[in-house]
Amino acid sequence: MPLRAPQAPAPALRSVLTALSSPTAVREARTPALLGAQGPATPELPLPVHVLDRITAEGVTATRLAGWRFHIRCGERSVAAAETMLTPDGWAFSHFFEGPYVASTERALRQAESVAQPYQPRLLSVPELYMLTLWLHGDCSADAASGHLAAADLLVPLAPAPPGIAAHRPHRVAELLPVLTDRMTRTRLLGSPA
Repeated sequence: MPLRAPQAPAPALRSVLTALSSPTAVREARTPALLGAQGPATPELPLPVHVLDRITAEGVTATRLAGWRFHIRCGERSVAAAETMLTPDGWAFSHFFEGPYVASTERALRQAESVAQPYQPRLLSVPELYMLTLWLHGDCSADAASGHLAAADLLVPLAPAPPGIAAHRPHRVAELLPVLTDRMTRTRLLGSPA
């Protein structure tokens, strides 16, 4: 398998396990699939979640680690996801959720397993475009907290993707970054006062 997933911080995993064992946390999550799940729920597929807040004029992109996401599996399928966040006291459980990104992430990971080159899987959020991608980082030994996109890294937009960007089609960063830059610039211009 060419994907070499980074190990999640132990406190992040512990916070998810604690939340899963709390009937109150599960009940208040408002995730029908998790509430109705039969059998034990286990956190799997830990992925660091990076956020792309800006792209400089030079095209330099830095991301920031915002959390870790775990898929919650019951039996043979993922029924929800759990997200953790970094607080001043360390990693803490943030919330459970479900929706199209859970299945879309699993699909993208299955697709990535057929690629010959090894990659470190991550998630990259582009909040300004309401976009989430599977980020396949070429440096498998990199610290999962480091956040620099390399031109040869692959980005796989997850469904639902923004209009005009095909979901589940891998793009080299060097290919997709100009499109994202243009979209982010137009979004800012449309949002600025006249």
